[in-house]
Amino acid sequence: MNANPLTLAQLNAADQATFTALLDGTYEHSPWMAEAVWQRRPFATLAQLKRAFVEVLADAGREVQLKLIRAHPELAGKAMVSQTLTAESTNEQGKAGLTDCTPAEFAHIQRLNADYNARFGWPFILAVRGPRGLGLHRTEIIATFERRLAGHPDFEFAECLRNIHRIAEIRLADKFGAVPRQGQQVWDWAEQLAAFSDPGFAEQGQLTVTYLTAAHQAAAAQLAGWMRECGFDRVEIDAVGNVVGVYDGATPEARRLLTGSHYDTVRNGGKYDGRLGILVPMAVVRALHAQGRRLPFGIEVVGFSEEEGQRYKATFLASGALVGQFDAAWLDQTDTDGVTMREAMRAAGLPATLEAIAALQRDPARYLGFVEVHIEQGPVLNELDLPLGVVTSINGSVRYLGVVQGMASHTGTTPMNRRRDAAAAVAELVLFVEKRAGAVPDVVGTVGQLEVPAGSINVVPGRCRFSLDLRATTDAARDALAHDVKEELARICQRRGLSFTLEPTMTAAAAPSHPAWQARWERAVAALGLPVFRLPSGAGHDAMKLHERMPQAMLFLRGGNSGISHNPLETITAEDAELCVAAFRQLLDDLASDTP
Repeated sequence: MNANPLTLAQLNAADQATFTALLDGTYEHSPWMAEAVWQRRPFATLAQLKRAFVEVLADAGREVQLKLIRAHPELAGKAMVSQTLTAESTNEQGKAGLTDCTPAEFAHIQRLNADYNARFGWPFILAVRGPRGLGLHRTEIIATFERRLAGHPDFEFAECLRNIHRIAEIRLADKFGAVPRQGQQVWDWAEQLAAFSDPGFAEQGQLTVTYLTAAHQAAAAQLAGWMRECGFDRVEIDAVGNVVGVYDGATPEARRLLTGSHYDTVRNGGKYDGRLGILVPMAVVRALHAQGRRLPFGIEVVGFSEEEGQRYKATFLASGALVGQFDAAWLDQTDTDGVTMREAMRAAGLPATLEAIAALQRDPARYLGFVEVHIEQGPVLNELDLPLGVVTSINGSVRYLGVVQGMASHTGTTPMNRRRDAAAAVAELVLFVEKRAGAVPDVVGTVGQLEVPAGSINVVPGRCRFSLDLRATTDAARDALAHDVKEELARICQRRGLSFTLEPTMTAAAAPSHPAWQARWERAVAALGLPVFRLPSGAGHDAMKLHERMPQAMLFLRGGNSGISHNPLETITAEDAELCVAAFRQLLDDLASDTP
């Protein structure tokens, strides 16, 4: 840590030469970056300074960007061997253990360096101090190297720039003595919570936590324990397994702000999907309690026990219970082992009665609204190098399972103009869905399942099964897409002499953010010195259910690794988590100023 940390006041008061000297080494061999950023003073926050560097590089053009990439040394490369690395690079590669490679590891990295340069024409760039800032292990670095070697050149170019900004972010933190302690706490909690995983997955190092398994119950107990340590006034695990923590307002009877997300996961999922929305408000309450501060309203944080629908076909079971939408038929559903939900509940010590579940329904009059923090689960913020985004709406969706019926026939003896090819018809539909959805902003359509039952290499497909997942920010746009897709399917099948069936399996209404609450998130982001970027959520969230009873709005945190989610590569940085906690705190302060 820098013994004499830099301050924004120093930077803002500095002339261009001094400014550039103070930020020397932030971007490898590229003082022109600081010279250009100097023009954008003054900076109110460190986040605003970082953003200025991002914008300067984005405006510089590809040739200048390529020069910056090439200014970076190879990992464990010739510069390290000859000890000609900059002090910053020496520190980073040393913290990642690259100076302690075994001969075999060193040789392997050298081969990867050569292959990468040959394929792309620039060195592989990775922020080797990692998302927590402590340094990635050599095995993680090598695995990332191997994965990215197969990437598309355009993606790799952008990924190198993103990693350069991450390297600069860590270097700036060192210069300013800025430690993201609350972000690190959120990151550490997520790591510790990931220790619990279902059998069959835990042994493979995979994270899977499905409803009311032993791992699920252990995760709930851990969350409840942390909530008590944070200073919540009351903590309980309710009748459907939700972990509920209440931090009273200035008076116990004050209305509450409701927040939270889910702690179950998909199979072999990530550490932050859902869980981030529990851990961030926990960190905020922890800080409020440490300060002895009470707000004019209470804070109720709910770790929803189920959102993913993995063990039972009962998606949004937990948040649904809070709005009075628990389906009694769910109790008799069985999992793959024949265990009913009722039996699973009783085994977990829950009452498994409709009376107890009905009692969970919240009275909207007791709440100000619902807010949810969530990892984006997509590439948009990551590509824009923005840590936070304000959600405008959660997409409405409709899903179908379809079958096109034709005639199976011999591929060699059936002329092309005599075929009734079911798969070819669905292939046409796939392209239509792609084109039609792509023609309208914030509308998406996917054929995620495509199957020729008992298909053979020498048989014209006589039957094809497929799925449709159609989503949009408004129900009207979703329904228009569904109408056009169904009409096109009918036209395709009529022209080809085929028949079809299309069965709707799920419909979810869009959940636009409440304007006043969306504005609160926007003010919170702006207060951090960040641009306010608005985007829809293509994924479903617990906020969709609470939306039916009270105003709601969401904040997205960017995910690394191209924003991948439902995947072990899902990742965030401690610095981004720190900003997320700060934004949540800003929203509370904003709300407190308006609450009698």
